[in-house]
Amino acid sequence: MTKIRKVKRKKRFRANINRKRLRDKSRKLPTIQCPLVEQSWDMTMSSRTNLKQMGLAYDPNGVLKIPNTKKEMIKEAKSKVVEPEDMSESEEENINLMYVKNHVAKELEAEAKVPRKRIFRLPNNQVQFLTYLMDKYEEDYEAMARDKKNYNQLTWKQIRAKIKIFKGIPEQYNEYLRTKSIQ
Repeated sequence: MTKIRKVKRKKRFRANINRKRLRDKSRKLPTIQCPLVEQSWDMTMSSRTNLKQMGLAYDPNGVLKIPNTKKEMIKEAKSKVVEPEDMSESEEENINLMYVKNHVAKELEAEAKVPRKRIFRLPNNQVQFLTYLMDKYEEDYEAMARDKKNYNQLTWKQIRAKIKIFKGIPEQYNEYLRTKSIQ
């Protein structure tokens, strides 16, 4: 009697995979880029335990589950039949002890709430094209659309939108105005 293909496939030796390197890679700890997390990381513990102590999620799918209406309805029905018992004090203490390094999560949250400086800039070739059009045609967008250097065949509305974006970037637009006033 012959073996089943799946069983045979599982036992096949893979010559292109170095098993020693694969084992070392699985044991290797992750490279941590965040200085707050790296500072409070304990090398003796697993990644999951470290993140749990910091109040961070190892698996976001486990924390933010997709709601299951069937399970919710069953839970609601059970709660109507049997009243839930209050949590004991020991369970509350365990929850507080789980997050030993909860300052990390709070600091990361505070860092995320800090407003970021907008660093949006247009590419130099696009700036040159727009300044050329603005110098030559000023506010006549339809003439800009018919210009010979409009290789991308932008419509007048697309050119107007790009110029509006260009004017909204103070660093680049002020530099253009400065060079225009010097000439």
